[in-house]
Amino acid sequence: MLHTMLVVLYFAVLLALSAYGLHRLHLVVLCLRHRRAIERAKQMPHVAEEDLPRVTIQLPLFNESTVAARLLEATARMDYPADKLEIQVLDDSTDETQALVRAHVDRLRERGVDAVYLHRTNRVGYKAGALDEGLKVAKGDLVAIFDADFIPQPSFVRSIVGHFADPKIGMVQTRWGHLNREHSVLTKVQALMLDGHHLVENRARYGAGLLFNFSGTGGMWRKNAIHEAGGWQHDTLTEDLDLSYRAQLAGWKFVYREDVVSPSELPEDVSALRAQQYRWAKGTVQTARKLLKRVLSSNISLAQRIEALFHLTPHFAYPLMVTLSVLLLPALVLLPATDTLTMLIVDLPLCVATTGSLAAFYMFAEAAQGRSRANVLTRLPMLIALGTGLAPHLSKAVFEGLRHMAGEFVRTPKHGVNKGRYRARADLPLLETGLCLLSFGSTVASIQTGHYFATPFAALFTIGYGYVAMLVAHEQSTRRREAAPMLLAASSERPSEPTAAEQPVGKLAA
Repeated sequence: MLHTMLVVLYFAVLLALSAYGLHRLHLVVLCLRHRRAIERAKQMPHVAEEDLPRVTIQLPLFNESTVAARLLEATARMDYPADKLEIQVLDDSTDETQALVRAHVDRLRERGVDAVYLHRTNRVGYKAGALDEGLKVAKGDLVAIFDADFIPQPSFVRSIVGHFADPKIGMVQTRWGHLNREHSVLTKVQALMLDGHHLVENRARYGAGLLFNFSGTGGMWRKNAIHEAGGWQHDTLTEDLDLSYRAQLAGWKFVYREDVVSPSELPEDVSALRAQQYRWAKGTVQTARKLLKRVLSSNISLAQRIEALFHLTPHFAYPLMVTLSVLLLPALVLLPATDTLTMLIVDLPLCVATTGSLAAFYMFAEAAQGRSRANVLTRLPMLIALGTGLAPHLSKAVFEGLRHMAGEFVRTPKHGVNKGRYRARADLPLLETGLCLLSFGSTVASIQTGHYFATPFAALFTIGYGYVAMLVAHEQSTRRREAAPMLLAASSERPSEPTAAEQPVGKLAA
């Protein structure tokens, strides 16, 4: 009985993961089928200079002293009539960013730029709350949004504003670029992941007339579309995804422009990456809880509903991956090794559905931007390993999203001009270490029992869990060593006889 349950559970998990893999392959096919519709997006209607609409660019900030000046200066160089462009700095900062940004806004105003500084004394609603407050006083009929780690290009507004000549268009999203793509293996893999999202997922969904989302930055909204969709709401951590679905269900159309690129900075530390991915995973699950039932019962096509199901539930692959890692060792020990023919019939198709679809997905993304497909083959093992290593942390995010709505919006630390000024907190990677050891046992068992198809997967699991565990442990250890002299200096300034009111040093903040 136990043997049967193990077999059923193991193959159920594998088939579920294969379904998400085949969906990636389906998106590649959609890109090929609808390439003409995707290309037509570049044929934007011309708008005469005197008919250009008023535009507000919102810059939501929270403790961003390392990149804020770069962002403001880039936005101020926007090639658009000064009397029709407003820059709104929405600053929730509690550190030196306040003074720095306020002074920079004053200098921009002296140069004739219509720049407004809005500071909140609380972070109600976090980013969504700040955007909502700014929207109430925004002068523009159109509203563009850039996060602090982006560098808006001077041509950004003119490149997409013509789409809004169509009164049905509610949002235009541009592609993200990557300033530090070549910094490390970690940033190279992240860039590949995001290119897959923008150059396959967004293009496929747009070209096929399916629902897709504003990415939170590097896009422009029609203000009326935001209002008619119910405004910015902060009961999820992915306010961009939430608003996108509500707006499209209300009848607004979206446009994706792959040829307009908004450069940004990728997290260079795995702790920062985990914090970012945790927020995205938890928020997406929250949005699925909030809207999926409404989407599936709405008056949209069957294809749109099926794609929305995959779009809102991709992070469930992470707990499935962790489950597979745990089941792999007992499955290898208890199940007999199959003959070659059975492996070709069963194991090979499952392998193609998972790894093969990943290769096709990211090869297509690389080819779409003129890069060599061979890059994917060299980076694919590391991409799989990183995704595996992040799986335990993101599984926790999935369960958090299932249990709780909203939560703290933990922003991703940026390096900018002062690397190390902001850091992400991370717990010790105990679970990743345990799974690394378990996967190593699976690797050995796969060889000893003749399950050779499982060997590369078990090895990648081992490398992935071990890589992330090692990076997190190293980063936290380094930060504690760097903080030790400062703690020692602070303690030496205390009175030699501490008073009863003094408190012991608490846990170090990363």
